[in-house]
Amino acid sequence: MQDLYHYMNGERLNGGSGRFGNVFNPATGEAQARVPFASKSEVQSAIAGAAEAQPAWAATNPQRRARVMMEFVRLLNRDMDRLAEALSREHGKTLPDARGDVQRGLEVVEFCIGAPHLMKGEFTDSAGPGIDMYSMRQPLGVCGGITPFNFPAMIPMWMFAPAIVCGNAFVLKPSERDPSVPLMLADLLVEAGLPKGILQVVNGDREAVDALLESPTVQSIGFVGSTPVAEYIYAAGCANGKRVQCFGGAKNHMIVMPDADMDQAADALVGAGYGAAGERCMAVSVAVPVGDGTADRLVERLVPRVESLKIGPYTAGEDMDFGPVVTAEAQQRILGLVESGVAQGAKLVVDGRGFSLQGYESGFFVGAHLFDHVTTDMDIYRKEIFGPVLSTVRAQSYEEALGIAMDNEYGNGTAIFTRDGDTARDFANRVNVGMVGVNVPIPVPLAYHTFGGWKKSVFGDLNQHGPDAIRFYTRTKTVTSRWPSGLKEGGEFHFRAMD
Repeated sequence: MQDLYHYMNGERLNGGSGRFGNVFNPATGEAQARVPFASKSEVQSAIAGAAEAQPAWAATNPQRRARVMMEFVRLLNRDMDRLAEALSREHGKTLPDARGDVQRGLEVVEFCIGAPHLMKGEFTDSAGPGIDMYSMRQPLGVCGGITPFNFPAMIPMWMFAPAIVCGNAFVLKPSERDPSVPLMLADLLVEAGLPKGILQVVNGDREAVDALLESPTVQSIGFVGSTPVAEYIYAAGCANGKRVQCFGGAKNHMIVMPDADMDQAADALVGAGYGAAGERCMAVSVAVPVGDGTADRLVERLVPRVESLKIGPYTAGEDMDFGPVVTAEAQQRILGLVESGVAQGAKLVVDGRGFSLQGYESGFFVGAHLFDHVTTDMDIYRKEIFGPVLSTVRAQSYEEALGIAMDNEYGNGTAIFTRDGDTARDFANRVNVGMVGVNVPIPVPLAYHTFGGWKKSVFGDLNQHGPDAIRFYTRTKTVTSRWPSGLKEGGEFHFRAMD
C-alpha cells in the first residue's frame, strides 16, 4: 500500500500524528493508499511556513507572478493524462471526465494570467488643491482552502490559483478521499517557479479544518462541500474574523416545456443527471416536465437512454458513461434513498438496484435509476442524493414548474428547455437561483465569469473564479496624498498645521 504525505515548504513530509485514513480504488473496493491526517501542530507549521514565504512573494511584481501561472498551464497540459489517470484511480471518474476536471481548473489558471490588469487600482488627480487619491489592491496574506472529493483538480485550482497570483500564500486541505492530484499540483507549481512555501498541502480531517479556522494568521477560508459543513465553517470562520466563502449542497431542476425538443432535452438530462455518477454539485437531479403529455413523451425517451448507459471502471475504456461512486458509504446512502423513494410511492421506471459488474463485485458501483411521479415531500426530492438517480416531478403549468424550483431550499443551478424566447427570458429573470441555463443543462460559467449559487447553496457574498476571485483574495487600500508645490528654501524644524 502506498503511503501519501503532506507537502510543506516545497518538500514531501511524512505525517507525524500517527493517524491515517485509507484511500480506496472505488472500482475494486480495495484500499490502495493511506493518507496521513495532520495534527494541529502540523497545520500550524504549514501556516507558519506560508507566512514566512508570503511577503517576498507579494513583493514580486504581478507580471512575474503571472509568468509562473503561464508555466503552470504548460505543465498541466504536459501532464494531463498522468493527472487524469491518478484522479480516476482514486475518484472513479472515467478518463474523459477526469481530463475535464483538470481542464476546467486549468481554464481558471489561464484567467489568472491576466491578474496584473485585474489588480489595477484607481487614481484621481487633483481631488483637492495639490491632493491626489489612489487605491491599491493588496494581498490578504495567508489564505486557506478546504476542497471536496468530487473535483480534486478543478476546485483546488479555482481557489489557490487566484489567491497565489494576487500575492498570497495558500494552505490547502484537500479531501482525504482522493488527495493525490492536489499533491501532484503542488509539485507542478514548484516546477513552474513558485517559491517554496507559497502553496502548502496538508491532509486531514476535522482537526486540520479547525486548526485553519482558529489560526489568527489565516486571513480567508474557502470551502466547497455539504451545506451543514458549509454553515459550520462559515460561522466559525466569521467568528474568527476571517473572510469566508462557502459553497454547499444543491438540488438542481431542469424545466422542460411542451415546445422543447424532447430528444435534445432527454440527451441533456442523461448527461447532466448521470455523468460522473451524479457526483456533481451542478448535476441535474430533478426533471420538471410541464404537462402530463410532456412528461410522458420525456420519460418515454429517457428510459432507453438510461437503460443503455455503460457503467464500468475507467480502465474499461473511454466509452464508459460513468464509473463507481467514491466510497461504500456513499453507495449505501444512495441505495437507501432509492428504497425510500419506492416506499414513499414514487414510480421507479428504471431500476438499477440489482446492478453488479462481473469482476468488480466489491466496487462501489451504483446502477442508473429513473423515478417518475416524484412529489416534493419525498426524501428523494428533499435530500441531495449525489448519485446516478434522476427524479421526475410533474408540473401542470409553467408557473407551477417555476414555483417548484424557487421553493426549494437550494439555489445552485437550474435550466429550462424551450423554443420560446419569452418564456426563457421570464424564467432567467425570475428564478431565484444563481446559475441558469437556457437549453444548457449544466450552466457552469466559464472562467472569466463567476461561479456561485443562492439560498442554502452559498454562504458569503463573493463567488468563485472570475473577477470575484480577485476581489476575494485582495483588500483595497486608499491613499490620499499631498505634495507641497514649489521649491523649499532651507529646512523646517516644526510641524505645520494642515490647511
